[in-house]
Amino acid sequence: MRRVEKARERRNKAIAITVSSAVVVGLVGFGAWVLIEQKQEEQRKAAAAEKLREEAEEIRKKPVEGEQLWDVKKLGRNHVETPVKYEMNPPVGGDHHPRWMNCNGDVYKTPVPEVNAVHSLEHGAVWVTYNDKAAPADVDKLAATVGKTPYTLMSPVKEQTGTIMLSAWGKQLTVDTADDPRVAQFFTKYVQGEQTPEPGAACTSGVAGK
Repeated sequence: MRRVEKARERRNKAIAITVSSAVVVGLVGFGAWVLIEQKQEEQRKAAAAEKLREEAEEIRKKPVEGEQLWDVKKLGRNHVETPVKYEMNPPVGGDHHPRWMNCNGDVYKTPVPEVNAVHSLEHGAVWVTYNDKAAPADVDKLAATVGKTPYTLMSPVKEQTGTIMLSAWGKQLTVDTADDPRVAQFFTKYVQGEQTPEPGAACTSGVAGK
């Protein structure tokens, strides 16, 4: 009986060792698979990010059809606290107030002071404006885009000639609808674009409108 009992113990021990080994091998294999999947996912994300970066770079190289350009050397950059008469409406540069409009995706329902908005352009912001001819759906779509894009702001400008106008420092584009593909191109090219006189300057802690 003792021999039988010892044999049974040896058999049970062997089974336990075999099962434990199988579990360990399985866990090691699963862990390795997880690590491989994580690595591959990181590589996929990196490749996707690189592709987006390359696409954005290609967009930045292309001119925006129909945009107006101003000689930036002739656009003043002095800080003044007196009224400024700009040659274009909305302005795309020139002397401006020492404080900028908040432009961290800020959507204003009422007009903002030009002298503060121009300072935002100096910091690399894109300023979206519209007049009474703009369809409410277009205004809402633009507001949604601005709202999720740092270094942008939006406000109504009743006196502007174009229905919807996008302004950056020394650059301006007029479109009729928010669906115009040049809107996205303008954002990609000029939000903190190469035209920015003060890249990286703040777009918060400035003037807050309504």
